[in-house]
Amino acid sequence: MPLFLFIHRNIFNLNQPCFNLGYMRFNTVPAQLRTLIDGEETDFIAKSKRNHPKKQAWSTIGFSIFWNAFVSIFIVAFFGPLFTGKDVHFSVSGKPTTASLDNMDELLFPGVFIGVFLLVGITVFISGILQLTQKGGYFVGTPTRLIKYRKGKLTVKDWEQFSGNITLKTKGHYGDLELELRTGKMRKKNKGARKLGQDTIYISGISNVFDIEKKCRIRIKEHDPNPKTAT
Repeated sequence: MPLFLFIHRNIFNLNQPCFNLGYMRFNTVPAQLRTLIDGEETDFIAKSKRNHPKKQAWSTIGFSIFWNAFVSIFIVAFFGPLFTGKDVHFSVSGKPTTASLDNMDELLFPGVFIGVFLLVGITVFISGILQLTQKGGYFVGTPTRLIKYRKGKLTVKDWEQFSGNITLKTKGHYGDLELELRTGKMRKKNKGARKLGQDTIYISGISNVFDIEKKCRIRIKEHDPNPKTAT
């Protein structure tokens, strides 16, 4: 291909995806994602460093540590005497019961009961570690929708599905975006009241975060199903 034709197609032609992306070249994204875009105009394409925000992952890990520490107190208090050769005294359905290393049958039910709580704490801890270490995916913004691609899974959200509430956090050359959706799940609050907890799309550890946030906000406003009218 002649040099002047290559320059014309890849630099001066603004409709070409590889130029319009501005953040990554179109030919570097997975083939499945390129097929979905299929020549559609793009506002941005970016790859996030993480699948979950660090704050969310550390909160999960912190909760699991607190949970396991709390359960451990009961383990030590209940089973501790056994390690010193003493008997364990407790009640089952109001009936006094004694267990020892020579007679551990009575410990089966309380052992399973406490073990279930401990297993929950370990599961939550592993979940937090996975959240902290999971690599991110690709995010593509077009005039009509936001596309996420990660490990072969595609998630597509139209801009009208977003509420317009955006949280932006920056550190160095990278930043995080939290895009709130109009959908969610009812969650219990204080005094038994129920409130809708909004679903959120997390885009964690991306460059050009201010520019991407601006473009997301513009598209959400353009597709607002209930636009505010000036009075």
